[in-house]
Amino acid sequence: MDKNQNTSIQMFADYEGDISTLLESNAPEELPVLATRNMVVFPGVLVPIFIGRKASVSLIRKLSKSEDPICAIFSQKDAEVDAPKQKDLYPMGVYAHLVRVIDMPGSENITAIFQAHGRCRLESITATRPYLKGTATPVSDVVPDVLGEELRAIVEDVRTTTTHLIKSNDDIPNETLMTLKNISNEMMLINFLCTSLPFDPKEKMELLMTDDMEERAIGLLKLENRDIQLQELKNQIRKKTHEDLDEQQREYFLHQQMKNIKEELGGDEKSPEKKELLEKSKNKKWPEEIAKTFAKELDKLDMFNPQSPEYSVQVNYLQQMVALPWNEYTEDNLDIKRAKRVLDHDHYGMEKVKERILEYLAVLQLRGDLKSPILCLYGPPGVGKTSLGKSIAAAMKRKYVRVSLGGLHDESEIRGHRRTYVGAMPGRIIKSIQKAGSSNPVFILDEIDKVTQNAINGDPSSALLEVLDPEQNNAFHDNFLDVDYDLSKVLFIATANDLSTLPAPLLDRMEIIEVPGYVTEEKVEISKRHLVPRELENTGFGKLETKPSFTKATLEKIIEQYTRESGVRQLEKQINKALRKMALMYASDGQLPFEKVQPAQVESLLGKPPFYRDAYQGNEDAGVVTGLAWTSAGGEILFIETSMNKGHGSRLTLTGNLGEVMKESAMIALQYVKAHVDQLGIDYRIFDNWDIHIHVPEGATPKDGPSAGITIATSIASAITQRKVRKNTAMTGEITLRGKVLPVGGIKEKILAAKRAGMTDIVLCKENRKDIDEIPENYRNGLTFHYVENILEVWKIALTDELVDKPLEFVRKNDERIGFLPFNSTSNQN
Repeated sequence: MDKNQNTSIQMFADYEGDISTLLESNAPEELPVLATRNMVVFPGVLVPIFIGRKASVSLIRKLSKSEDPICAIFSQKDAEVDAPKQKDLYPMGVYAHLVRVIDMPGSENITAIFQAHGRCRLESITATRPYLKGTATPVSDVVPDVLGEELRAIVEDVRTTTTHLIKSNDDIPNETLMTLKNISNEMMLINFLCTSLPFDPKEKMELLMTDDMEERAIGLLKLENRDIQLQELKNQIRKKTHEDLDEQQREYFLHQQMKNIKEELGGDEKSPEKKELLEKSKNKKWPEEIAKTFAKELDKLDMFNPQSPEYSVQVNYLQQMVALPWNEYTEDNLDIKRAKRVLDHDHYGMEKVKERILEYLAVLQLRGDLKSPILCLYGPPGVGKTSLGKSIAAAMKRKYVRVSLGGLHDESEIRGHRRTYVGAMPGRIIKSIQKAGSSNPVFILDEIDKVTQNAINGDPSSALLEVLDPEQNNAFHDNFLDVDYDLSKVLFIATANDLSTLPAPLLDRMEIIEVPGYVTEEKVEISKRHLVPRELENTGFGKLETKPSFTKATLEKIIEQYTRESGVRQLEKQINKALRKMALMYASDGQLPFEKVQPAQVESLLGKPPFYRDAYQGNEDAGVVTGLAWTSAGGEILFIETSMNKGHGSRLTLTGNLGEVMKESAMIALQYVKAHVDQLGIDYRIFDNWDIHIHVPEGATPKDGPSAGITIATSIASAITQRKVRKNTAMTGEITLRGKVLPVGGIKEKILAAKRAGMTDIVLCKENRKDIDEIPENYRNGLTFHYVENILEVWKIALTDELVDKPLEFVRKNDERIGFLPFNSTSNQN
């Protein structure tokens, strides 16, 4: 038998009489051998066999021409073997006579009908061509002469059980039931059912090798009862899952059936994805609760069809879980000296930040275990806040990850999406931890002040509260994972340019560290140590033996006249631009244009300078006072100009694009001057006929802040008294209506700006002395600081008794001239 494994087997004629006569066989010792696939023939059965192999067809053709067409039929152990030998055949078979040959239309295949006789044992295969031949010896069946009551009961049970099996199993043709009713001989019935029912060939062979017919009947009954139980199990599953099934539910039902069958048989074949996940999970240091969750979710894979979307979602979830470094930490390097060396090498300045990191390492060294702080570095762009994170990671030998939060508008970007959504994924925090491969990296939250605060997709800044709270982030909950993850060992460093846009609760959870802008001297050092060497490599000059260089004066010129920033980002671009220009000249002439770039050569490389520092303008004019201002580009000197104009009096004009706070400072200064005309030695009636105009040059540039208060008050006093202001003197400080001088910020930048402009004396609030003490001594050399508490002290220092050339003569309505009194005089002169 070749291909057809389900050929129907029928009893074409009922047999009455002694079955032993049918089972007798007078076959020769050597005879043709027919090998069948997936078919076991029992004695006495008339059976059609589909013939497809050439050797088998040759055998049938030979038998059809023989007077005594007898052969032996043996079943193959492995149906895939095409040319079987003795080792490939079961040793037990039957003798059979060829009854009829039916040719298949349009095919070389044929169907042969055999009448099986008694059993035989295969002794040897004597030939394989043109078909199999072998020797066989007969084996008798133990058939009782008279059926006992027990055997009759067994046969009746077989009839009943077979009828039940045929009705419950759609795979058995209904013709078998008709044949069952027509067979009256009990032994023929047993052999017919053993041949025709769809049992496994190995099980059938065990029945064929059973000599006693009663035992064979019992074995048949056991197999039937087992199949009935299996069919009932299928019906139970079908009943449980019976409903209007769509295609996906149908697939699930089939897989559920497979699962139950596997469980009954004791087998459990795992999918490749499940095997991979199990392999990865072996090395995970799961917390107990996470291990239980993972195992539970892994078992759900068996419930889904591998082709269904749910299967892919479940596999993705499990892959995300095993990708996380649960309880995996890198070992910190706690060498304080080494960490300081790394931080100093990579970044110039930033002393407060470096000190805070070294403090953290020191405490960690003492305690051995410590929750990581949440640091927020804020300051102007380009000062190295982001790159500082890499240096900290290198100093501690930790992994480094960075997430840019600029423009983030969806809370799910932080917390992740729930798995019920299509395309769900973990949030950026969890994905970055996966990328880092450890649970204690240095994690940079860049541009945290640029997070969008809206309620359309949730508030991302509120979602960050859990991440950045040391008391909560040991159990951070990502919506996709739906389990807690410990972030307490992560060193979070946030960066921001402006703290005013951050919500107060978020600010409260972070340790704020200011990273101020660089002064010119610091920028020169940064250029020499970092920017110039890096740009030499970027432009290809690093390969040359003779490399171009920049003098200190050249770098200062580039900083002051070609950049206007607190950081060094634009400075780096200008250095790169100069080197690119030199690279073009070198490529054209084959010669380096400048080995050491001098200030005079900068314009040939960078063009005309777009910016100029304000220079001190002297003290020849009344009402012109030098103030100090802080800008995002660093410190600047600022001129306050006041002029007196004939008019109706009591009119104040302010120009120069001033902000509201600066306007208020001007009004406070004027009111204080009016209230203290006696101390200035002037007639209060001046304000009846003269208007005051205050102007701050560079009107296109917005200006605001209270720090120009004492400068404006001194400017008004100088204009009204026509006295000169002390030469090379600058000042900064806020005033009140009582004339009290208040401290201001940005002192370091302002002092350095004054020094660059040639100032020698600085007037500022007494409480700003502590800021002066923090400035390195080499930056303070050549400066004299005057600490004051009220505006009268400012005037004593800043206003001289010398009048300007051609002072104004203030005239009242009756043409009476108003003269000037010496400073601090208590009487008025008309």
